[in-house]
Amino acid sequence: MNQPQQPVPEDILDIRVDEAGCAVLRMQDSAGKNAFSQPFVAALVQALGALGARADVKVVVLCGLPDLFSAGGDRSVLLGLAEGRIAPYDLLLTRSLLELPQPSIAAMAGAAVGGGLVFGLACDLVFLARESRYGCNFMDLGFTPGMGTTRLLQAAVGPYVAAEMMLGAQYFRGQELAARGAQVNAVLPRAEVEARALDVAARLCEKPRAALLLLKRTLGLPRRLAFEEARTLESLMHELCFADPATKALIRENYRP
Repeated sequence: MNQPQQPVPEDILDIRVDEAGCAVLRMQDSAGKNAFSQPFVAALVQALGALGARADVKVVVLCGLPDLFSAGGDRSVLLGLAEGRIAPYDLLLTRSLLELPQPSIAAMAGAAVGGGLVFGLACDLVFLARESRYGCNFMDLGFTPGMGTTRLLQAAVGPYVAAEMMLGAQYFRGQELAARGAQVNAVLPRAEVEARALDVAARLCEKPRAALLLLKRTLGLPRRLAFEEARTLESLMHELCFADPATKALIRENYRP
């Protein structure tokens, strides 16, 4: 028998749907810095599944805190992976967003790190802030990228900039990524990011829902295929990295949410 879904905790997620069919899913775990702890991931997956099943939702806009979109992987989870106590669950989170039936828009006004960055990049449309910093800190923690980063980041910023971000755990402000030719929808002043995302969402909501879902499915296919390819290779790299005792020490030493 299917268990009834638990209500999404309002202290970490806020979900609002307007009459036009625009759903705003806001990550607001300020205490946890929107890091992907197991409870937070479970709440996100549940929320995305519930929105995807709603016939009155045409578009989903993903937002974070004003100055922080997501800090990426939670320290306890990363240590659990390194110690073999937790199996990688993060791929389920990215896949939940990639397979959302409705078009998704990331309003990444705040900074985004590691898995938090690639989670936003899994959306169909992406808006960044000029002042905010975006980066991949996996290598600083002693292990290779996950969550489809190796392909999704390349699609967003190009292979060479993505290599610099991944290999060197390099951070860039949105304005620097724009100057380097990032393939996102817009890089705007932070105060304008959410408003622009909502304007675009409103335009999409004017379109027939059935046609929106069909086109989203078609346009999203290359990224879903790229994700599955990345998932295979990243899982292999993770097995090797997390088997190295030095990885756990690096996570303890260098993790900074």
